[in-house]
Parts: sequence; structure tokens; C-alpha cells
Amino acid sequence: MTTAKNTICVWYDREAEAAARFYADVFPDSEVKAVHRAPGDFPSGKAGDVLTVEFTVAGIPCLGLNGGPAFVQTEAFSFQIATDDQEETDRYWNAIVGNGGAESACGWCKDRWGVNWQITPRVLTEALAAGGDEAQRAFAAMMTMGKIDVAAIEAARRG
Repeated sequence: MTTAKNTICVWYDREAEAAARFYADVFPDSEVKAVHRAPGDFPSGKAGDVLTVEFTVAGIPCLGLNGGPAFVQTEAFSFQIATDDQEETDRYWNAIVGNGGAESACGWCKDRWGVNWQITPRVLTEALAAGGDEAQRAFAAMMTMGKIDVAAIEAARRG
């Protein structure tokens, strides 16, 4: 297997493998590539425990590290998943929130491991990129939402 030049490393307490398998089930072009066990004891585990998991999320190479409880996830890191319509937005949002996750604001949610996700319909990013009044209206609409409502963003774009 060829190793990517750059890989996102995500710190988990002890459940990197469960998280990676969940992501592989939810998102297309995602898979668990390898599970590596610790060759010796380490501060938060023992020899033979899962230490790292190689996986992809929507084609992006990642490494899950079971580093223990020393560090927790924050909104300073998130996966942003672009969606094409409300059905796709709902599917990902509901998978994350409905499996022990939590809703947040403006299209953000958190999975049960504390990793943050932005489930972002393309109509929203296109509206913001358009600038001017269209962007202002779409932005104002987004600021009132948890999960993004595609129809409401489209209506805001039109004015």
C-alpha cells in the first residue's frame, strides 16, 4: 500500500477502530484500510491493544490514534462534507446525530466520539461565494439553522 504524503491524524480515547468503521459505513469512498496493534505497553493501553487505524473518509486518508483521554476533540478541527441535496444532507446528519452524536449550529454536528462535522449543502457554499446581497441573505438564513435546510437557502438566494 502506498502511504499518502499527508494524512489527517485524529486522536481518540480508545475507539478509533469503531469510529473508522462507522465512517466507512456512512460515507461513500470511505474504508478501513488497516488496524495496527501496539507492540508494547503505552501510557493509555497494553501490548496488543489497537493503537492506530488507517482509514479514509470521502477519499481523504486518515489515521485514528488511540491516544487515551489526555486530549479531547474541539471545533478547531472538523470534517466538512459537501452535499448535493436535502436527502443527502439529511442522511449524513441523521447518521451522525442519530448514533450518539449531537446537533450544533449552522450545519455543524458532533459524532459520538466528539469529532466535529460540517454537513454543508453545495447550494450554501455557492451562495456564499456569489457575494453581495445573495450571500448576505443566505448567510442570515444559515445563522438560524442547525441542520441546513436546502429549500430555505435556495429561497434566501432568490430574495
